[in-house]
Amino acid sequence: MTFREAEQNFKDSLRPIYESDEANSLTWLSIRHILKIEKIEYLNLKDTEFPPEQYESLLIILEELKCGKPLQYILGETEFYGLTFLVNSSVLIPRPETEELVEWLLTDISHSELSIDGLKIIDIGTGSGCIPITLKKHFPKASIYALDVSDEALNVSNQNAILNQTELNFIHADILNPSNNVIKDEKFSIIVSNPPYITVSEKHHMLPNVLEFEPHLALFVPNNDPLIFYKAIADFALKHLEKHGYLYLEINENLGWKAVQLLKEWGFSGIELRKDLSGKDRMIRSQKI
Repeated sequence: MTFREAEQNFKDSLRPIYESDEANSLTWLSIRHILKIEKIEYLNLKDTEFPPEQYESLLIILEELKCGKPLQYILGETEFYGLTFLVNSSVLIPRPETEELVEWLLTDISHSELSIDGLKIIDIGTGSGCIPITLKKHFPKASIYALDVSDEALNVSNQNAILNQTELNFIHADILNPSNNVIKDEKFSIIVSNPPYITVSEKHHMLPNVLEFEPHLALFVPNNDPLIFYKAIADFALKHLEKHGYLYLEINENLGWKAVQLLKEWGFSGIELRKDLSGKDRMIRSQKI
């Protein structure tokens, strides 16, 4: 079987489940992962034989995709802000909107009067570690902390720190009950968080591959208290942000103004609600006065 034929068979098998563009993308990403080559090199191989052993590996990926498992979990890795991150079912797959939050943060830090050498940042609910590791790569002299309630998630984020040659301070703690003595007296220049924010009632709008494979601990909040994590983070920020320090949050697109109102009530200033590239209210920056 040639590469061309293998590619077409793969696409045809996916199209009953995925849209055509997504099937095409999944096909190429799977082939690239198996062959470890780039597109221009692959194009020159189209009419040559696909090595049988590698084709068997490709079929294994195909069967998992047909079950709805996200490709990132199948491959065990994904890309975020130009870096490679290991992922498994203990952590969420990093999303493009989180890249936008990181981009906002990086731009602000670069144009601020903050001393990079003395910069201290904490990411609350770090998951794969994509936010703090990316920040550390851009500002290696900053002291950056990564907090999560999940031991499994912290294990993944620690592996990712090693993979990306960054050194973070990892903290196992529950932001809803932050009794960890490691952070008791710490003050931070910046707090950033992409906490759980999807209400249980929104489950029926979600894709099955998210519901069945991604960790619910990192996704859902109660219908009767959808801002539970933002209240806890705001309280933490009042105690642990330096004066004039900044708080950056990723938010539920349906709760933007409620989150803004919450921050106002907690005494934060300079609150900015920002849309993502899809035009959805997705992130907030505020400052402790």
